[in-house]
Amino acid sequence: MRLKEVLNGIALLSVHCDLEAEVAHLTIDSRRAQAGTLFCAVYGAESKVHGVRYAAGAVKNGAVCVLTDVPCDESLPYVLVENAEVALAIAAANLNGRPAERLRIIGVTGTNGKTTTTHLVRDILAHNGKKCGLIGTNELVIGDTVVEDHPAFTTTPEPPELHALFAQMADAGCEFAIMEVSSHALALNRVYGVRFEAAAYTNLSQDHLNYHETMEAYAEAKSRLFAQTDTAIINLDDAYAAQMQQTAAGKVLTFSRKSTHADLAAKNIKLHASSVEFEALAGDGIQRMKLGIPGAFSVENALAAIGITMSVGLELDEIAEGLAAAKGVLGRAEVVPVGMDYTVMIDYAHSPDSLENILATVRPITEGRVIAVFGCGGDRDKTKRPQMGRIAECLADHCVVTSDNPRTEDPAAIIEDIVAGMKKTNHTCVENRREAIGAALDMARPGDFVLIAGKGQEMYQEIMGVKYPFDERVVIREHLALKEGGNV
Repeated sequence: MRLKEVLNGIALLSVHCDLEAEVAHLTIDSRRAQAGTLFCAVYGAESKVHGVRYAAGAVKNGAVCVLTDVPCDESLPYVLVENAEVALAIAAANLNGRPAERLRIIGVTGTNGKTTTTHLVRDILAHNGKKCGLIGTNELVIGDTVVEDHPAFTTTPEPPELHALFAQMADAGCEFAIMEVSSHALALNRVYGVRFEAAAYTNLSQDHLNYHETMEAYAEAKSRLFAQTDTAIINLDDAYAAQMQQTAAGKVLTFSRKSTHADLAAKNIKLHASSVEFEALAGDGIQRMKLGIPGAFSVENALAAIGITMSVGLELDEIAEGLAAAKGVLGRAEVVPVGMDYTVMIDYAHSPDSLENILATVRPITEGRVIAVFGCGGDRDKTKRPQMGRIAECLADHCVVTSDNPRTEDPAAIIEDIVAGMKKTNHTCVENRREAIGAALDMARPGDFVLIAGKGQEMYQEIMGVKYPFDERVVIREHLALKEGGNV
């Protein structure tokens, strides 16, 4: 495709290159530039360095042009635009043939519940014969195929990868593309220009403040999604629901676990050890729903999925069948079979709200003690650490405070921050996460519940910039195999 076609729809402030040049690739990483590449120089949110610094390297590697919003070295081929992030999103869509226009795009945003809700939507639609693509934290799925060899990306991919995935899904005959939409992606314009047929807001609790700095900025970033959505499905129980509704440019459908004043409400809720049941009320319609994932938060995730699938045309009875058949999600309230007389669960809870939710879920279904293993990530919001310590000590009988992904921080210092919020003495500190899991399993007695929180589906532990293999399921099995009577 010619460069001028890739740049179609982008206001060019100045041009210092050949617009007839052929472009086959688009990247924001100068190291990945090759012949026929358009290198987009954007500001690095984490590195705090503008990509224009690497423009010469990209051209040396074969880039035909640099797309930038900062004036470039005049000796290099470049085009100057007002906003490089926006231009990147438009260029990525153009280069891939604007594939989002061939799909019905569904998004889910919020601090907690994005992954589970997107999986539920996919399962409900697939059960009703709809071919879907799924983009999220856990996996990438196109139709019935889980893509194993895709490059690693964050929750919401950068525009070049995102639109390439849309193209693959459209070419494979998918009708829907269902995706998690992170606050970072919205703040950085990764989904700029993508029209969402439906998008849901689950909740907002303290997280990512190392990036957004304030809850107000965090909420504002989340709310941007609904300015580009036809139907916004909003959790009325959340404190920021009104802000999301105010931003919505299209129709709004509210849902609630607590109030019947919402457009979609849950009544007669029954919480079981391995499932939830409730009646979904939508206008004059009522339908009994069952989902095989425990916890009150599962009701909220189910309501969000019901609202989305209603908005794209399914009936309540069709949704109920799909929801009942839905599978659990790796690392989300995942009970690990251990063959012991106590229960072990892995969950991704890594924020104060999500930790409180999962502990509140397991407390009433536990005959013995609740033992919580958790930590906090390094290079992230430090203010949530003592909060999580306080929540854990109040809702668990014993806490094993340990490492999560310390990244470039000292694990011991992170643990100190957590313990600073703990006033009781019902905790032990074991810095090594493998040893911490072992310690929790060793202290478990019949009827106890061991919750291992924070990493969920992650199969690694990041220490000083290096990701080491770390599958908690394997750690559990290996430890129990060494114990007399371990049946794993």
